[in-house]
Amino acid sequence: MTDRRMTLDEIEALAKAALQAAGASQEAAQSVARSTRLAERDGIRSHGLLYIPIYVEHLRCGKVDGAAKQVVTHPRPASLRVDAAHGFAHTAIDAGWSDFTAAARACGMAAMTLYRSYNCGVLGHHAERLAESGLLGLCFTHAPASIAPPGGQVPVIGTNPFALAVPDGEGGAMLVIDQSASVVAKSEILLRARQGRAIEAGWALDAQGQPTMEAEAALKGSMLPAGGHKGFGIGLMVEIMAAALAGAQLSTEASPFSGIQGGPPATGQCLLAFDPAGFSGIGFEQSMRRLVASITKQSGARLPGARRRSNRQQIERDGVLVDAALMARLDALVQKD
Repeated sequence: MTDRRMTLDEIEALAKAALQAAGASQEAAQSVARSTRLAERDGIRSHGLLYIPIYVEHLRCGKVDGAAKQVVTHPRPASLRVDAAHGFAHTAIDAGWSDFTAAARACGMAAMTLYRSYNCGVLGHHAERLAESGLLGLCFTHAPASIAPPGGQVPVIGTNPFALAVPDGEGGAMLVIDQSASVVAKSEILLRARQGRAIEAGWALDAQGQPTMEAEAALKGSMLPAGGHKGFGIGLMVEIMAAALAGAQLSTEASPFSGIQGGPPATGQCLLAFDPAGFSGIGFEQSMRRLVASITKQSGARLPGARRRSNRQQIERDGVLVDAALMARLDALVQKD
């Protein structure tokens, strides 16, 4: 077996084929495969092809319904609710997208929440999609509990990321902030556990509340919040927006995103969209360009999301080198059915 270099088109096609072979509808498979492509494009390997076997496992055991029928409701002029029906969040977001963005333009801002949902992939890509539509996007998603409160030992909130993307006025994003409440994404610890590699000091505690550099021990314990109590506060804010406001399961009530234990996690997301034209208008873009310049003019400083943009330029040109063992596993998933 040898590693294989693949184009992004090939990655998307392989992901879609594996998901459909496991029972996902064409619509769901296409939506998740697109997310997989974007993750690989930006060098976020933990959310790319590496995650496909987990999705397949969850389709097979019933943690996610690949044929779910989402229901979109419109309780207020600027609010939408999407019942993801235990299906992929990607498909549920797509289901409400056109009404959501139309409401933002009509009202100046709008919110869309999802419940009975699942992992939404790279959160920043949903915020960036809003920016590409000319809207300021602010997104929240929570996850099964993995972070204990400062001074405690029992996890209460998930890694609970938020993402903010600013339109550049040219159909793209000026900057993208995408960060979790934890020091590092849990997917990175999962990846290291699969590879048998140690994690970094300061990432996690074991089940006894002691610092650990063993990935497996970290998964049984608690991840550390970034910035101590301040990071926990950010995660708690996300919990309120993506779980409580959305009407989803709390992080303490959700089944894990890894493994086959428990039923559907029934987590939630909250997406906010602001149309700058409804507020400061052209002044928003002018202010943002001055703000961005104050960062980029400093030698060595970079905007949030700059590394991803750099990765995508190289990867779109050179493709992705996929590990031989992962490639064999993915090929087997496609051929199994």
